[in-house]
Amino acid sequence: MIDPSAKLSVSRQAIVLGISRGSVYYQPRAVSDPDLKLMHRIDTLHMELPFAGSRMLQGLLVQDGFKVGRLHVATLMRRMGIEALYRKPNTSKRKRWGGRPPAAFNVPR
Repeated sequence: MIDPSAKLSVSRQAIVLGISRGSVYYQPRAVSDPDLKLMHRIDTLHMELPFAGSRMLQGLLVQDGFKVGRLHVATLMRRMGIEALYRKPNTSKRKRWGGRPPAAFNVPR
């Protein structure tokens, strides 16, 4: 896509393509070996306890001998695309019918 040897500069080519210049030079880093071991253990724990969030998993990992913080566990969970299963907000959302029952419910007795 971007050719550094082209007549147009790299920054101009990035503008034409509509991407930032920083993304042109970005080189993703490989995941370290300790993080891979940690991610594997998080995955196995998540399969056993799908309701466990980052706080609970951090406690379980410390019991297993890993020295890790909650925010690092949350970051790895986000990178792996897993999240705890629990009731989400919106349980108190207003009803579709506006809080008033439809006319069918207003039948006189």
